[in-house]
Amino acid sequence: MSVVYLTRRDPSRNLARFYRMLMAPTLFGEWALIREWGRIGSGGTVRADPYPNAGAALLAMQALVREKKKRGYVMKTAEPV
Repeated sequence: MSVVYLTRRDPSRNLARFYRMLMAPTLFGEWALIREWGRIGSGGTVRADPYPNAGAALLAMQALVREKKKRGYVMKTAEPV
């Protein structure tokens, strides 16, 4: 299971956001890209998108990481508990 955790902070705009993604196999032999996003410190919105294989899910995750970095998100090495 691969997990990516991104954050975006801007104190002048009272902005503190997170975006978390992970890949997991489904019960039907597919792979799911599970995404959660929202304000840091609160529960977020969760979405799971199915993909036919792990490679397709990984490509989708990489595309989302690039998109989020363009919007000012930075990757964190460890997810807070």
